[in-house]
Amino acid sequence: MQTFSDLRGERRGAVNLPLFETPAVARTFDTPEFHGITFYEVEAKSILNRVPASSRMPFEWTINVYRGCSHACTYCMWGETTILMADGRTKPLADVRVGDAIYGTVFDGKYRRYVRTHVLAHWQTVKPAYRIALEDGTELITSGDHRFLTGRGWKHVTGSEHGRNRRPHLTINNELLGTGRFASPPEHGPEYRRGYLCGMIRGDGQLGSYTYQRAGRTHGDVHRFRLAMTDLEALRRTRRYLADLDASTTEFVFQEAAGAKKRVSAIRTSTHHGVAAIQAAVCWPQASSAEWGKGFLAGIFDAEGCYSRGILRISNSDRVILDQITSCLRRFGFSCTIEPGDQTRVKPVMNVRLLGGVREHLRFFHTVDPAITRKRTIEGQAIKNKTPLRVVSIEPLGLDLPLFDITTGTGDFIANGVVSHNCFARPSHTYLNFDAGADFETKVVVKVNAAEVLRRELRRPSWAGAHVAMGTNTDPYQRCEGRYRLTRAVLEALRDHRNPCSVLTKSPLLLRDLDLFEELAGTAGFTASLSIGTMDEEVWRRSEPGTPHPKARMAAVRTLRQAGISCGILMAPILPGISDSPEQLQTVVRAAAEAGATHVSPVTLHLRPGVKEQFMPWLAREYPELVEGYRRLYRGSNAPESIRKAVAERVRAAKRRHPAPPAPAVDSPAGWRAGGSAEASPADIRRARDTGATATPAQPAAQLSLALD
Repeated sequence: MQTFSDLRGERRGAVNLPLFETPAVARTFDTPEFHGITFYEVEAKSILNRVPASSRMPFEWTINVYRGCSHACTYCMWGETTILMADGRTKPLADVRVGDAIYGTVFDGKYRRYVRTHVLAHWQTVKPAYRIALEDGTELITSGDHRFLTGRGWKHVTGSEHGRNRRPHLTINNELLGTGRFASPPEHGPEYRRGYLCGMIRGDGQLGSYTYQRAGRTHGDVHRFRLAMTDLEALRRTRRYLADLDASTTEFVFQEAAGAKKRVSAIRTSTHHGVAAIQAAVCWPQASSAEWGKGFLAGIFDAEGCYSRGILRISNSDRVILDQITSCLRRFGFSCTIEPGDQTRVKPVMNVRLLGGVREHLRFFHTVDPAITRKRTIEGQAIKNKTPLRVVSIEPLGLDLPLFDITTGTGDFIANGVVSHNCFARPSHTYLNFDAGADFETKVVVKVNAAEVLRRELRRPSWAGAHVAMGTNTDPYQRCEGRYRLTRAVLEALRDHRNPCSVLTKSPLLLRDLDLFEELAGTAGFTASLSIGTMDEEVWRRSEPGTPHPKARMAAVRTLRQAGISCGILMAPILPGISDSPEQLQTVVRAAAEAGATHVSPVTLHLRPGVKEQFMPWLAREYPELVEGYRRLYRGSNAPESIRKAVAERVRAAKRRHPAPPAPAVDSPAGWRAGGSAEASPADIRRARDTGATATPAQPAAQLSLALD
């Protein structure tokens, strides 16, 4: 394997990767720009990849020297941060695992609502830590790159108003959105267990000792206890707690399921000792402890409570029990009211209703910990900004800490009671047995022998000198190219064999290889394209975090054109309703014309399967008002033809207003002609290649479809 002694990276050992015959060398670099990223140096068996004809791309061959891309943000939090799980309980972020069911959020066109989702990836990094304190006493420890949902959209923990780090960021008095601070769970000690048994058995059990004469018996004493329920969680908790008191019970089927009715199970005992122990356990205490009160509320809720459509009630007809419920609730700071229930019964039922919305309902669940999971769900409830989550301070801790992050199906999760952003997944890494989330940006596969293999393939008699496109999956000029220099080595091989080629990138780093571009343009044919979907600062910050500024990319176009290199703009992806207005498109076209770009090709967002599932959660976070419209537009992978034609016509109109300046040194493709096609056609590409002229690349679907890479 080729070695790179000048890289000075730390070698971590060998790793076997699918599709590669020899083990990969894992390497890390102790520099800020590559912090948390592992590079897997592999020996590729081949480097020229044929593009399937079914893809309808205007080129046949492509080269990708990297797999994965470090053009991305990282978001992470302290491992002790509590995460809201789908069962209504909490778990430290460090202990969350792939496959766990948790809560995220989605936007339904009117409200952002809590929904269940799953953890798709989980990883750890070490980054400088910040502490964010909120009005309700919540403290959040995160990296500066982490983002939280505020009343004005997603905001990073740190940022600036000007310069390279300009981005939406938290300031004092920003209001975060979420459920509010999580309460600590009870200890489930002896007092809690007695309280739970009191609430459960007084609420739903049958317990008694009595005497009647029976023939053949020396005495008529009868002792009976039975508790029948459909929910095994509460039934079995009760049975465990009774066993701790030496009151053994047996479990049996009380009633089989029939139609819509669920099966009812029960526990029972008929021993004098067991019934006496249970009677002692459910006695009202003379002075109840806080733990007893928590257990009592959990038991009576499991027995007689319900939670539906955001309303939490506990029903009973016994005035003593109702008074105990309200007393315990007020002890823990809950507000409640008494409402009439079923008045047709012999003993009219009354309802104790807990006030305060989802924030107080969750606090109730966490404080008392009922056993029945189905009664604890907040799924479908709307996030309403009635919680005191105002930011009161943001401060650096002055040290690096191990921080964690997850990828979820919704792209977010509930952390310490606030809605927290996470990294959405990319599908391009899964075939290497890497996860599609963090691994895409933290595990970059590097084909260190790319140039050597390419030279061997270009020497084959069967190779006819077809045009080769670079940048069709991952960016050939991502940050690590500054160290590995593999793209430059590949370009040198193409130059030496006088093979036409093109490069598509988002990085001004390509200017490093200007000398090679000049040689390629003079001997084989070369075209560069910079991917610039928008010049809108806000859209860029939200849709392409971690990428070079579009103005820097446009400046690179100008430099290349001044050197006589054919260089144009791929306006991709154009996001309907976000970056497709006539003014936005005209701004890009005008800047391209002023830079001397030889071609401008608009490409409307394409969402292939696997990418749509990652794009839509991003859209729900950043532009929730557009979600329903996108669902109608993207029933398949492409936007409707009418949308694509409208975008193309707007770009053509902008070209007529801002024609490209004369460029005698390089022939301009047809895409600049007023009234001509807005995109170079496959036939144009083939003619240019066959005649040895400079070819114009089009954006491949693999890169177009992932709008946020």
